[in-house]
Amino acid sequence: MSARILIVEDDPSIGKLLRRALILEGYDVTLLTSGSEGLQAFRDFQPDLMILDLMLPGMDGIEVCKRIREESDVPLLILTARDQVEDRVLGLDSGADDYVTKPFDIDELLARIRAQLRRSEHKPEKQILEFADLVMDTAARSVRRGGREIELTAREYDLLELFMRHPNQVLTRAQIFDEIWDYDFGGESNIIEVYIRYLRTKLEADGEPRLIHTKRGAGYILREA
Repeated sequence: MSARILIVEDDPSIGKLLRRALILEGYDVTLLTSGSEGLQAFRDFQPDLMILDLMLPGMDGIEVCKRIREESDVPLLILTARDQVEDRVLGLDSGADDYVTKPFDIDELLARIRAQLRRSEHKPEKQILEFADLVMDTAARSVRRGGREIELTAREYDLLELFMRHPNQVLTRAQIFDEIWDYDFGGESNIIEVYIRYLRTKLEADGEPRLIHTKRGAGYILREA
């Protein structure tokens, strides 16, 4: 599956250039023009890398970067016309992984993107995942809610792990198919709905609050009510 890249850039000519270049490289690209839209899109479709302009209307790139860092370690690349040392330091201190100034060489930018994606692929994954009162030990492949151990099938476990690695983010049916089943059911299968129902039944067996919610027309999300 191609890497998903979210660009947040309010200069139409630069945004168009970036989008075209990244699509030609085979990436799945979304282009937005404001910080608030970028932050919401990050939460909705969980990109593999983000490119943020520093000077954005409304919420600027620094604020977007800070908020994303509170939720995720997704690679973040700041793109800006500012070239002062203090601006670069501010961007990096806010959580950015790299900093590119305008005007930029597109080949260099593509190389930096590839480098960030390689690093993110080799980051060790957490073995203990926690969300609300749900705890998953990926080494032992065990799940507990509160003091109760939950027995899951292999497929149920894999689906729950996907949600727990992306909390508070909408997962589309296409993303779930790609990650869990790795092939196309033709768009009409209700296999995801069936397994979501299985998970809910087991996670809520003692009357606990629902954690896996349906976002109608979008997908599913792990969040507290």
